[in-house]
Amino acid sequence: MATTQQLENITTQVRRDILRMVHKVNSGHPGGSLGCAEFFVTLYNEIMDRKDDFDMDGIGEDLFFLSNGHISPVYYSVLARAGYFPVEELNTFRIINTRLQGHPTTHEGLPGVRIASGSLGQGMSVALGAAQAKKLNGCNHIVYSLHGDGELQEGQNWEAIMYAAGNKVDNIIATVDLNGQQIDGSTDTVLPMGSVKGKFEAFGWTVIEIEEGNNVDAILKGMAEAKALTGKGKPICVLLKTVMGNGVDFMMHTHAWHGKAPNDEQLAIGLAQNTETLGDY
Repeated sequence: MATTQQLENITTQVRRDILRMVHKVNSGHPGGSLGCAEFFVTLYNEIMDRKDDFDMDGIGEDLFFLSNGHISPVYYSVLARAGYFPVEELNTFRIINTRLQGHPTTHEGLPGVRIASGSLGQGMSVALGAAQAKKLNGCNHIVYSLHGDGELQEGQNWEAIMYAAGNKVDNIIATVDLNGQQIDGSTDTVLPMGSVKGKFEAFGWTVIEIEEGNNVDAILKGMAEAKALTGKGKPICVLLKTVMGNGVDFMMHTHAWHGKAPNDEQLAIGLAQNTETLGDY
């Protein structure tokens, strides 16, 4: 088992990776990536039951599906740091004809990536299909997924959410990154959603709230609680309350860094706030 300090050290390195990847090509989405760094690191290094060798079948292990695929920088960094592919490959982020495109793709066979994502609203449906396939295959492992709060404005989500409860898909833990920001402003400004918890509960889901979504220990506790509730006839939703841009002070609490790369000076400031722990690529 990894210690809290080890997970925090990995998270610091992941933040460095995110900043450097996006800066190099002057393109990408650092805000949401930074906000979800603790979640990804904890999920892949402590929570999920993963096999050593990646295969697309995913039988005999937990699965993860990223729905809000624009936060690919954190996804790629954590996959590389978890051993799915060489860390040095992070140098190829968003370069044409490489495996690390701006939104995750499957045609180049990047280990760890099971679906192409970026067209928002589709990941819930895919994750539910995988969860039902596990049941049909007699596999008792869990399917995890991640969704943006602004992404929930897409209607397909709610068809899938209704379907999950109606079919008692109770081997899924769908996490919502509840940072209150989206590309054009706050979610309350763009399209107020009211109580996300109340909506999921009204659709028949069990909801767990993690108030400190950028705290490793809080994530460990909340996800353990969610896992203990699987297999009880209801799908599980985790509301992860994060800060967009977490760990880089000038990127925090604003939608401005949803899809904007730091310049040279801003990169230096961000890296100085996250000192190296594992070694840059």
